Amino acid sequence: MLLDTFGRRAVDLRVSLTDRCNLRCTYCMPEEGLQWLAKPELLTDEEIVRLVTVAVRDLGVQEVRFTGGEPLLRPGLVGIVEACAALDPRPELSLTTNGIGLARTAAALRSAGLDRVNVSLDTLDEATFHTLTRRRRHHDVLAGLAAAEEARLTPVKLNAVLMRGLNEHEAPALLAWCLERGYELRFIEQMPLDAQHGWDRSAMITAEEILERLSARFTLTPEPSAARGAAPAERFLVDGGPGRVGVIASVTRPFCRACDRTRLTADGQVRNCLFATGETDLRSALRSGADDAELAALWRAAMWGKKAGAGIDDPDFHQPARPMSAIGG
Repeated sequence: MLLDTFGRRAVDLRVSLTDRCNLRCTYCMPEEGLQWLAKPELLTDEEIVRLVTVAVRDLGVQEVRFTGGEPLLRPGLVGIVEACAALDPRPELSLTTNGIGLARTAAALRSAGLDRVNVSLDTLDEATFHTLTRRRRHHDVLAGLAAAEEARLTPVKLNAVLMRGLNEHEAPALLAWCLERGYELRFIEQMPLDAQHGWDRSAMITAEEILERLSARFTLTPEPSAARGAAPAERFLVDGGPGRVGVIASVTRPFCRACDRTRLTADGQVRNCLFATGETDLRSALRSGADDAELAALWRAAMWGKKAGAGIDDPDFHQPARPMSAIGG
């Protein structure tokens, strides 16, 4: 098992497949992009599958989510999913994507064994989408969502970040649009994970503000806390249900005490927290001939040192040296 000194057990693995992305979201990276990892630094498809195997078979991981960057840019994605779906015990497999390219890959991913997808969509307006992402690909995201639904990668979940003065007014419309289509919407507080380190807490749309805007149009009923478990989202029934909406308040209402995640970066580093400043190198050990037991021991040691919380409220908090695109969301 993957335990830490606070009694938490990590059963949810986030695997970043690439640091590359075909959008340039203002809250993630600069317009010119970043210095991408060189190919030799990236884990190969076989190395990813081997490390996921160790996590599932030897360390008790039950859910694997593939992230990026943008994971659909990984050429071997379908094969990776297929190999992980064949593991015993079989983990739940999901994917977080910007939706571009999902229209042409959703059916193949479902056939390979992917269970569901989370798609990032911050706005229903094409012009606002261009302002936020610096790309004119709004129609591709909508097509990807439709393809995911058709391929039964359900429940289809949407992730949305609200930016002050840009799309904050869209919260009720986004929720109504998702309810009409059976999508599950999650609003996420903007986190200090941007490459340019331009995050400003005072400019962040908080969970309280999000709920206030939604409550002006909908009746929100909190789900029992027991139903949340280790999930990061506080969930609410909308107008009595069955529709739901979630709010992930990573900054103002941290959920660290219930955290059950471990993370593997695209270049083979274990991170025990999204905001961690240190990493444990599995890639070098793997390429130096370490067997599965040795890899598992390194992973256990990495998780044992996990801190009590992310420390965003600490006055000495510093953003991770690497942006979210490099370490997985």
